[in-house]
Amino acid sequence: MAIRFDVITLFPGLFEPFRTAGITRRAFEQGSVDVRLWPLRDYAEDTYRRVDDRPYGGGPGMVLLAQPLMRALAGVRASQQAQSAPDTRVLLFSPAGRPVDQAFVREMAQGPGAVLLCGRYEGVDQRFIDAQVDEEVSLGDFVLSGGEIPALALIDAVARLQPGVLNDEQSHEQDSFSDGLLDCPHFSRPEVLDGVSVPPVLLSGHHEQIARWRRERQLELTALRRPDLIVAARAAGRLSAQDERFLAALL
Repeated sequence: MAIRFDVITLFPGLFEPFRTAGITRRAFEQGSVDVRLWPLRDYAEDTYRRVDDRPYGGGPGMVLLAQPLMRALAGVRASQQAQSAPDTRVLLFSPAGRPVDQAFVREMAQGPGAVLLCGRYEGVDQRFIDAQVDEEVSLGDFVLSGGEIPALALIDAVARLQPGVLNDEQSHEQDSFSDGLLDCPHFSRPEVLDGVSVPPVLLSGHHEQIARWRRERQLELTALRRPDLIVAARAAGRLSAQDERFLAALL
């Protein structure tokens, strides 16, 4: 069964090109990921198709109304029921949410999917969040105009983990964060560029030495830029005695 994402959004047009371009389009073409768009304005009931209003208590910005969101979610549930699909959890993209990491993406990639609520404006009526949202998630400590970009990022990250999407099935296993560390540097042709040569070990053909070089560059880069990941990897038991010796010498 396909991983199904039901996306409640004010801007469904942002998603259409995404499904037909790039490597991850294979996930949609082969049916392993199914993205269904639910334009929020279709669930407004007034002439102006209004889905937002001023916040109580004053202040800048507008707030997404609960009623159109409730009707949109009811439409999602009816569609899921009609197709004998499970009621998937509702995720809201919010700066207050749990940070999305590779572990979360791997969890999502096992299915069955989610309802992705793309917020806009100043926020979403809290009563809808309290009653219907299962979890709030965030791409990081910065603010975007809405939840569409985070939704696209999450769908892309999940899609590329599906079998048959990447040319090399081992590619995602070597990505940054797959083992809790940043990825190592990579080099391609030509062998010498502007006087800078590819590291000799990568030309040696000695697979064990190449693997160790890459591991050490992972450790070095992670220790320099994301020491918190080193701490987490150590706590999870993902660092070998050889890794620890290298880190000690590096420090």
